[in-house]
Amino acid sequence: MTNAIGCDAADQLVPTTWTPFSALPTAHGPPLASARLRAQPSDFRVDEQLGFTPDGTGDHLLLHVRKTDANTEWVARRLAKLVGVPAAAIGYAGLKDRHAVTTQWLSIPRPPAGLPDCSGLREDGIEVLEAIPHRRKLRRGALRGNRFEIIARDLDPPAPDLGARIATIRAHGVPNYFGAQRFGRDQSNLRRADALFAGTAARVSRHLSGLWLSAARSQLFNEILAVRVRRADWDHARDGDCLQLDGSHAYFLAETIDEDLTARCAALDIHPTGPLWGKGEPPTHGPVRRLESELAERHPVWCAGLAAFGLCQERRALRVPVPDLIVASLPDGLSLRFTLPAGAYATGVLRELIATSEPEPICD
Repeated sequence: MTNAIGCDAADQLVPTTWTPFSALPTAHGPPLASARLRAQPSDFRVDEQLGFTPDGTGDHLLLHVRKTDANTEWVARRLAKLVGVPAAAIGYAGLKDRHAVTTQWLSIPRPPAGLPDCSGLREDGIEVLEAIPHRRKLRRGALRGNRFEIIARDLDPPAPDLGARIATIRAHGVPNYFGAQRFGRDQSNLRRADALFAGTAARVSRHLSGLWLSAARSQLFNEILAVRVRRADWDHARDGDCLQLDGSHAYFLAETIDEDLTARCAALDIHPTGPLWGKGEPPTHGPVRRLESELAERHPVWCAGLAAFGLCQERRALRVPVPDLIVASLPDGLSLRFTLPAGAYATGVLRELIATSEPEPICD
């Protein structure tokens, strides 16, 4: 049976439940093996890539920091205490998980007497690798992407044939789902978003309410993407899609998909997008618009709540390319290396290859 938006009844959006991250459909088939992540922090390495070149002059310092088994916000508080400023004065481009070895950039107001001695931070797993003057505080999202080096241990079966799957991922990319950590333990951020929309949540900081709003918005996006993965049109354009240029937030409406757009999509030059919900109507047309309107009908409280809190309609690519994916065998597992753009999650790559028992680091 086909419903009003042109997909099988089994593919309709679920109106009363949230699809947990673990239940979201994969695009390239089931995992080919299972493995254990982060047996030790050095098994998960992330190197942040800034989206700009530091100025070399200015009222702030950009600190290139390596942290081990420490989360970003805690590192920011330690730096604030060291230089004697409020924690809010510390800037960073993205959050990185605690249980990993990561390098990232943070900014501090430039101390008049110079950067204090940072050697004491090493006891807390923090190393300042370099300090470069810059004109502005580092803002969230000001990064190009992240380079991952991951070791998966206790592989079962011990020597799966991953060659064909790796080639498929390189050619087509992976679904650009928001990762499980966006939603909190046992999806607690989604329940709190419910309370926020219902007006029953306790008074909280803008930071916390922002996390809950982001979780609800991300879940709506994942629900749309799951439908398109099941329909196998997540990685090619449909009439009425908004198509995003690779490596850019810019997108355009494609009323009709011609041979040129089809070829560009196949070449990973442009990508179909899904809604990040907010005020206004989705800019898509035709069957894509009907699918996204169906989302609003099934989650009216969330969609109205996001608009009421002032968020506006935005778009996010439905897929993320992984052209540099390299997988190598180890005596007790696999080594995986790849680069992802800002906002993409390593889980999206791992789950298309192997099933893992632990979450991956936050990568915004």
